[in-house]
Amino acid sequence: MPTNLVVRNLDEDLVQALKERAAQHGVSAEAEHREILKAALTKPKRRPFNEVLMSMPNVGLDSDFECRRD
Repeated sequence: MPTNLVVRNLDEDLVQALKERAAQHGVSAEAEHREILKAALTKPKRRPFNEVLMSMPNVGLDSDFECRRD
């Protein structure tokens, strides 16, 4: 269920920066504020380790990564 959030005592420069950022994205300051909060507070979905490994580009031969004991 959506709820409201009121933020008081913000620095005017911060409010202006929010309005400018919103204008750059073509949305209201309120919509931009929601997106900023969502991006800051939502944890990214964790990917399985094998999926991360498989997404790595093939950048060389195994011998390129051999451990040298000099």
